[in-house]
Amino acid sequence: MIKKINISLILIAVIGTLYFIFTRDTNIVLILKDISIIVTISALYIIQKLFKIKISEVINLTYIIFIFMAHFLGVICELYNYIYWFDKFIHFLSGIVTAFVAIYLLVKFRKDKNMFFDILVIISLTLAVAAFWEIFEYLSSFYFHMDPQKVLTTGVSDTMGDIIVAFLGSILVSMCYYFENKYNYDLLVKRFIKTI
Repeated sequence: MIKKINISLILIAVIGTLYFIFTRDTNIVLILKDISIIVTISALYIIQKLFKIKISEVINLTYIIFIFMAHFLGVICELYNYIYWFDKFIHFLSGIVTAFVAIYLLVKFRKDKNMFFDILVIISLTLAVAAFWEIFEYLSSFYFHMDPQKVLTTGVSDTMGDIIVAFLGSILVSMCYYFENKYNYDLLVKRFIKTI
């Protein structure tokens, strides 16, 4: 069932993107931006094929939903331009998703458990990804003469706000991780770990 949802979301994104390419976008930069969703939304499947690894369909679903919302709805359908809070919501969600990636890596590659170290890794990875994303946006604005960081209208406020809400997303997951382990709850984080 989950695999069918994943494939359906990928098809909706690809077909929707092709529609916009043929009906709206004429600039080569916009067309390349649109086409890039084909690689990003199917990246986990590509990684699995290239490296012959198995990633659970729940993790694939989480990733695909995030890319669908951030790239397809936000960029291609332009919700970032129409809903003022959508950008901050996506960055908050990216903090949550990145925190779960950190938990995945800790479970896969770390044998002993140290709560303080684990939370430090969760928050650090989230901040690193958020910072690298903002660097990517800066470079794209520099090379393609666009303003994805809204520097012209907000100064550094948009960039700092994006990093802060991603940080808050990682704090939320870290708190769940801490309380579930300390009090032996079986909620969101432990259920995620069971899918690994």
